Amino acid sequence: PTGIHRPLIHDAGIIDVWELIQLPYILQLAVFELENFRGKKLELSSECKDVFEKTQRVGSVIVESGPWVGFERSSFVGEQFVLEKGEYPRWSTWTNCQNSYTLTSFKPLKVDSADHKLYLFENAGFEGRKMEVVDDDVPSLWAHGFQDRVASVKAVSGTWVGYIYPGYRGRQYVFEHGDFKHWNDWGASAPQIQSVRRVRDMQCVQHPSFYHADPSLKLNS
Repeated sequence: PTGIHRPLIHDAGIIDVWELIQLPYILQLAVFELENFRGKKLELSSECKDVFEKTQRVGSVIVESGPWVGFERSSFVGEQFVLEKGEYPRWSTWTNCQNSYTLTSFKPLKVDSADHKLYLFENAGFEGRKMEVVDDDVPSLWAHGFQDRVASVKAVSGTWVGYIYPGYRGRQYVFEHGDFKHWNDWGASAPQIQSVRRVRDMQCVQHPSFYHADPSLKLNS
């Protein structure tokens, strides 16, 4: 199941609060052996630890409903690739890294809240400078007064994806709700993140946003 956010309307006709209504729907992802959605087709509606048990290769992907995350190796290991609703006719549409683009295992991502809050910390164990990101995407941490060293993360609400380069480029790391005390906890070999964005259900409502980095920077949009 996932969340669909609808307004709660009072008799006066004024919308003053949003309630979360949980409605089940079928998660669906289609994998094709060849580029441009050709060749053998495999449909998934739940996690798959090794797609190569059912097909020879992954040349293109269509996400009918999701989002999903694909992994470079079996059993959800290796580089991560976030796949939101849409078409991916060839490898360059799900990554811009030519060194690693193979999709071997898949699982749906949890998107259980329209609200998004993320804390980024300079040092492991939630120590050092802190940056708070609320209901917005940040294409460059440097541009908002924070360095590229991110050694621990708290995903307070929502699901996020971080990238090692600005502009949502390079290796991806998924942050579902929870605490990540060390960069190894999200599968990284070094504490480097330079951009972050929200992973959103297409039906979630957008809210006003702000983010700020301690100790003195505070930005509101």
